[in-house]
This record gives sequence, structure tokens and C-alpha cells, in this order.
Amino acid sequence: MVGKFDGFPPNLQVAVGYDFRTFLHQSYDTLILETTTTTTTTTTTTTTTNLLILGIDPGYERLGIGLVRREGSRLSCVYSGIIQTPRILMPDRLRIIHEELTELLTLHKPDAVATERQLFAANKTTALDVAKALGVVLLCTSQQGLPWAEYTPPEIKLAVVGNGAADKKQVQFMVTKLLGLAAAPKPDDIADALAIAICHAMRTRINLTLNG
Repeated sequence: MVGKFDGFPPNLQVAVGYDFRTFLHQSYDTLILETTTTTTTTTTTTTTTNLLILGIDPGYERLGIGLVRREGSRLSCVYSGIIQTPRILMPDRLRIIHEELTELLTLHKPDAVATERQLFAANKTTALDVAKALGVVLLCTSQQGLPWAEYTPPEIKLAVVGNGAADKKQVQFMVTKLLGLAAAPKPDDIADALAIAICHAMRTRINLTLNG
């Protein structure tokens, strides 16, 4: 039965039970028009509709983790969590991130890793520290031989909500619905990581549809 989710303007409402592939086709033209930054992807192109994606919201105090499985047109959350570091010297924080992320990658064996491209306008010190944590993420990804992609915040919002200017509540709402979760994921770091993984699932699915 098809209904409407409340809480969005009419142009953002999404029908319950819609076919994911149909949504992708309908969103493609908007995606091309509104995406202003080219996504950077390393290594090989995905060639299967089934994919296990590790989305990571980079940070040095808290690093959000969201593992999403795409099976055909279905999305599900396999795991979500936080890698948290105490207030210690930066080298030791980075070591903790490396150890725990390596353990996660070894345990879950994702097919790809995706991160959010960091855009900082004001606090350059925070930007540098987050960049250090992101460097550790890229090192772990390379050590596992995994493909990596990054997306800007507008790209992620566009893929998940259909609007590159959506606010956090709208993103969390759609993450909850797309993954069939009982409640919105908390804290925000986890919700952001899941949104990043969903974005990669949608973008690679569109590429498969276009190339198929």
C-alpha cells in the first residue's frame, strides 16, 4: 500500500513502498543538474548490484561508522557505531583509530569505503586535525585493498533526500526510512556515516543502470 511520509514539503515527500530503481531513474536528471563537485573515486568500478559499503564520517574525537548492504534495489543497515578517542596526544588518537578501523574492516570485509569530503571555512585547526584522521582512514582502506570514494555534503543530501540543501533532520528521516530502522540513528556521527554509505549505494547503482 502506498502512502506519504509526513514532515516534508510536497516536493520532498517520498512514497512508502516505492521501487528503489524507479527512484534512481527519476532522481538522475536532478542529480546531474544539482551536483556541482565531481566525486573522486579510486581503484576499480563496481560491477555488481550487491554491495557492502562502509560509510565513514571522519573525526578525531568521534569517527562515525555506518555499514550498509545493497542487495539489488534493497538497502539495509548491517552495523553502525562510533570509534571514540580519549583526550590524549594526537599520535595516540590516530593509532587508536587505525587499530579499531582495521579491526572493523577485517571483521566485516566491506566491498567499498566512502567518506564525506570535508569543507571547512572557519576553524583551520579543526580542519587539519580532522584531515589527519581522514588520512588514517585512507591508509586503512589502502591496506585492505578497497576502493574508496568521497562525496560533498550537498551530494550526500541530494542522493538521500533529493535536495542538496536539506537539513540534518530531513537527512536523518530519510536514512531511517530507507534502511527500515525503528528509530533515527544517534548520535549524528552515525546518521551521517549511514547517509554517506547510502549515497555511495545510490551513485554506484545509477552508474550500473547507465552502463548496463
